[in-house]
Amino acid sequence: MSIGKITFTGHSGETLAARLDMPSGQLRATAIFAHCFTCSKDIPAARRIAQRLASMGIAVLRFDFTGLGHSKGEFKNTNFTSNVDDLVYAAEYLTRHQTAPSLLIGHSLGGAAVLKAAGLIPSIKAVVTIGAPVDPGHVVHNFGSSLEEIAQKGSATVDLAGRPFTITQDFVTDVSKVNLIPAIANLKCALLVLHSPTDETVGIDNAAQIFTAAKHPKSFVTLDNTDHLITNKEDAEYAAEVIAAWSARYLGIRQPAAPIGAPEGVVRSTEADPDGFLQDITAGPLHHTLADEPVTYGGTNKGMTPYQFLSAGLAACTSMTIRMYARRKGWPLEKIHVDVTHNKVHAQDCKTCQATEGKVDIFTREIHLSGPLDSDQKKRLLDIADKCPVHRTFENEIKVKTVLAK
Repeated sequence: MSIGKITFTGHSGETLAARLDMPSGQLRATAIFAHCFTCSKDIPAARRIAQRLASMGIAVLRFDFTGLGHSKGEFKNTNFTSNVDDLVYAAEYLTRHQTAPSLLIGHSLGGAAVLKAAGLIPSIKAVVTIGAPVDPGHVVHNFGSSLEEIAQKGSATVDLAGRPFTITQDFVTDVSKVNLIPAIANLKCALLVLHSPTDETVGIDNAAQIFTAAKHPKSFVTLDNTDHLITNKEDAEYAAEVIAAWSARYLGIRQPAAPIGAPEGVVRSTEADPDGFLQDITAGPLHHTLADEPVTYGGTNKGMTPYQFLSAGLAACTSMTIRMYARRKGWPLEKIHVDVTHNKVHAQDCKTCQATEGKVDIFTREIHLSGPLDSDQKKRLLDIADKCPVHRTFENEIKVKTVLAK
């Protein structure tokens, strides 16, 4: 994945700052991420979701709305309608310079904005909201006692999350008169609603109203114990995983043809947490898992270790090989499970190993067979286990060819 800094012109003619998270391989779709009220394109949730989608071939444009982050313009001159307009301009930029976006993702007030913008962007096939209010006027409660001053003077400085923002009466009026229900009811695309039942900023009843107003296809997933800004890494990863799995269905993403010289395609490991060892493991755009190390080794234990992946390959291949043979023979094999453990032992302690110095890797495989099999059948299936292709690979000479990508 590569991240490029770009700019495009927003609704007011000002330059908006953006990041475009591009896939390392084939581009299969593009998405736009709309951040929360007074947030920026660089919040942890936006970064994690963009990275996960990029790993499955979806480019993600995340940008700062006018007057926020690194974008030009005056925040005080913006409102909900201008945010929707900025989203349309972002879509037009992608259409001209990349490919028309098919997915919109919005967080909090950005979620409300994508619900409104979806009907203005013909290429959109799917929309995702995260902690979105059904009534954009919900944000007015953040202004508290300043509302009276805003009404009297036309504007006031309001402290939001420790930062001062100038809020105008135009903003209050614009956001208060928005009715999203007709836009939600008339969505011509799939909808995924993500919301935390413990969200104290935007209550989960908002999600219920959005979901009820929408027509199928629609999905709802709760982000248990997640705060409104999704500040926890584990929560951001979960949200990213859900969005990636759900969107593949509605964006029509399919497994690509395998490249020449790699009959099973490319398995890619992408660093997911520079501070630890967490890795995004993908095999094409449809298959994804995580690799990590235990906490005691400096990891976060969010995925299998590299050696556990090797063990999993041996176990899965063994089970498949046994099943294929028993099926061909018509034997009454009901169920299989294979336990594999890995250890390193000194060569002199291994009586069947050719090496006599250093340490060797020992994979111990325990095979469990269920069903009315006789002793001869069980013995034959145990012999067949050694025919497993991964087993043969382990015991044959292996060479790893390493090249530096250009």
